[in-house]
Amino acid sequence: MYKGKRVGVLLGGPSSEREVSLRSGQAVAAALRGRGYDVVELDLDAETPAKLRAAGVEVVYNALHGKWGEDGCVQGLLELLRLPYTGSGVTASAAGMDKVISKKLFESIGLPVPPYSLVDRVEYESTPPQTPPYGFPVVVKPATEGSSVGVSIASDPEEFAAALAAAFQWDDRIILEKYIAGRELSVAVLGAEALGLAEIRPKKLPDEKISFYDYHHKYTKGMTEYITHPDNLDDTVVTRVQTIAVAANEAIGGEGIVRVDFLLDAQNRPWLLEVNTLPGMTELSLVPMIARDWRGLSMGELVEMVLATARLKVGS
Repeated sequence: MYKGKRVGVLLGGPSSEREVSLRSGQAVAAALRGRGYDVVELDLDAETPAKLRAAGVEVVYNALHGKWGEDGCVQGLLELLRLPYTGSGVTASAAGMDKVISKKLFESIGLPVPPYSLVDRVEYESTPPQTPPYGFPVVVKPATEGSSVGVSIASDPEEFAAALAAAFQWDDRIILEKYIAGRELSVAVLGAEALGLAEIRPKKLPDEKISFYDYHHKYTKGMTEYITHPDNLDDTVVTRVQTIAVAANEAIGGEGIVRVDFLLDAQNRPWLLEVNTLPGMTELSLVPMIARDWRGLSMGELVEMVLATARLKVGS
């Protein structure tokens, strides 16, 4: 559909996930070039509209992560410039990035979400919570960050205070989520179809009480084991998790390729965590792994399929 047109890969940008986005964007650009596309890489900044025009970009592959690139901001810019782009539109991107909004949308259609509560900065600075409402351990996370930036698991009051302080460095609203022990799963969804899933097994560090898939484990080679066909996972569980993943993506209005994250508890009950509307596309990323091992798709084939979904979402 876009062969012969100039493809602009947006990458980098000013968010906390800049380095990951650079790696994703470079991998996407290389894969598209390998499929014969005319590609230019553009680092997101205030001059991006002028750079897009000067480069003669006709369609955008959005490989940004985090604030400004994943939360509806750049999507609005591309709508104004009338440049078709991959991924979700303004509203769906904003909903996916804001964990409070997305959780409420999931709950509204009966999807299983871990119990949670919200603490805002005003409340925190006037009367900081001393204990979480669901007891320890508790997951503490910024409401609008990705890649597990600012996320901690606190096991006692001292760790809880430190986790709150760390999380408020990234956001003005913090989610306190009931800790659920279990297996970490991720599902890749393209459009309205689940491509497959993977189990994530982060390696426990010597000083960790509870290991989880944080930023360090996500982007450090050798720190996590990825199993694209996990053992001891019943077919009915696989089907249910993938069905919930598709429903969650539909709930926020997601488009293109997304990754939906879960915890599976000891009773094999899946708990929906979030929809990542612009998942990583690096050499360590789950989505390309799942697409390869479940569907036999090369990186080039995958990004070409994603590029084919690029469109304007407003007034098109």
